[in-house]
Amino acid sequence: MKITYKLFIFSSLLLFILTNASLSQQIRMPVPSPSATFEQRVGLTDITLNYSRPGVKGRTIFGDIVPYDKLWRTGANMATKITFSDDVKIEGKELKAGSYALFTIPGKDTWTILFNSNDNQGGTGQYKESEDVLRVSVTSEKMDEKIETFTIDINDITDTGARLWILWENTAVPVGIEVDVDEKVMADIQRALDPASGAGNYFAAASYYYNTDRDMEQALNWINKSIELGNKQFWVVHLKANILKKKGDCPAAIQAAEESKSMAKEAGNDDYIALNDKLIASCR
Repeated sequence: MKITYKLFIFSSLLLFILTNASLSQQIRMPVPSPSATFEQRVGLTDITLNYSRPGVKGRTIFGDIVPYDKLWRTGANMATKITFSDDVKIEGKELKAGSYALFTIPGKDTWTILFNSNDNQGGTGQYKESEDVLRVSVTSEKMDEKIETFTIDINDITDTGARLWILWENTAVPVGIEVDVDEKVMADIQRALDPASGAGNYFAAASYYYNTDRDMEQALNWINKSIELGNKQFWVVHLKANILKKKGDCPAAIQAAEESKSMAKEAGNDDYIALNDKLIASCR
């Protein structure tokens, strides 16, 4: 009995050693279509992409390797996955927050972009049209430059939107994305501004009202409150000058800009000296 037990222990140890020796001798090879994860914040919405990136490698892609008018996984390996942290609009159509498989149907001039609720699919074999949540059509563009490695990018970013670009070979496909910023910021302003609120919140609220052309009287009240609470910095006073100018009170705007310029000189900030000079000149 003892001999059998010892033999079992010896056999197990030998198998462990041989297995690890085998693993240590495995040859590592670069994968043909490496995976990529891309994250981008647009406004207050986070967008994440998980996809694989094949190369052209001397081949003709669209109309050959990727046939026209047929469903494509939009990359290689697993279907491309895209995640939105908030509700968005794609080409003007609403799409709920969540994760989706991003399929496409490439055409010579027009592409169909599909968002499918099954976000964990290998290729197109598991695709079901009944699980599509949204379909939009977009016009592709031809590029002079050649993109060797398949790329999905998010660019042309503003506070309220961006474009998702599908780029490969000599083809570029832009997909418009809109995000809701205003409702979220306004809700935050209502929650954050109270008698105990800090100077930074009043500055942020005044900045948002100024940048979105809202009530300048309210913006002025908030920037004054921020200064009153101890946030008297040259960039804060400069915002006050801009608010006053937008209100149409140029004499007061010049006075605030002169004060901001003096503070910027003391701090050695040439950028704000120039910004205040420009504001003063525009009011004269």
